[in-house]
Amino acid sequence: MRILLTNDDGINASGLKVLEAIAATLSDDIWVVAPSEEQSGAGHSLTLTRPVRVRTYSDRRFAVTGTPTDSVMMALAKIMADSPPDLILSGVNRGANLGEDVTYSGTVSAAMEGALAGVRSIALSQVSAREGMADSVPFGAAQAWGERVLRPLLAAPLAPRTLVNVNFPAVAADAVKGIRVVAQGLRDYGRTHIVSGVDPRGFPYHWFALGPAIETPAHSTDLEAVAEGYVAVTPLHLDLTHYRSMEMLGAAYA
Repeated sequence: MRILLTNDDGINASGLKVLEAIAATLSDDIWVVAPSEEQSGAGHSLTLTRPVRVRTYSDRRFAVTGTPTDSVMMALAKIMADSPPDLILSGVNRGANLGEDVTYSGTVSAAMEGALAGVRSIALSQVSAREGMADSVPFGAAQAWGERVLRPLLAAPLAPRTLVNVNFPAVAADAVKGIRVVAQGLRDYGRTHIVSGVDPRGFPYHWFALGPAIETPAHSTDLEAVAEGYVAVTPLHLDLTHYRSMEMLGAAYA
């Protein structure tokens, strides 16, 4: 089985090293094509206004000067075009990708791009007990539970244009209670929190930051699962159509 690894934290991220170790339990044919720099929050964006460059570290390890989506596209269309991967793993992200965060997440978006290309794709994230821990996020739960989560997903008959989003709880490996297959939750971040200041040259700057979130998890959502110490496994699909509104809108134009 040929596996492509990518992420949004960059080629040198600690979580990517964790993912390489997890992938090694599944195959010895592992390729890494990841952004050269951190791309957190890049979502499913493409680089269209400047050239994308590739740095080769080894026969199977490459850094891309672009987004996670750029990395997957470069891997599938050029680097691995003659022998594409059977599986794409994205992560292990430093921090959660829960609820509506999947729409911002470069980690999840890399898996989306893989799903669009018809490759089985899984995003993995390690929830942190508190935000802003940078590379000090402990990956123990992901390290211990990664293979156990992935093996059943390799054999599952996933529908076309779907992907799986996995979040490991912010607890020690021996405190993880198990695995739950759950729906995507919803949080309310309220007003956007912007930190403003003046740089050393006297120019004003603005930095987006997350404000306090009001969590409104329903029964058995990803938010609830990780809060209770479970690994959350959430199948996602790329069809954003809201089918229940189609009849209503159709009548409005009749």
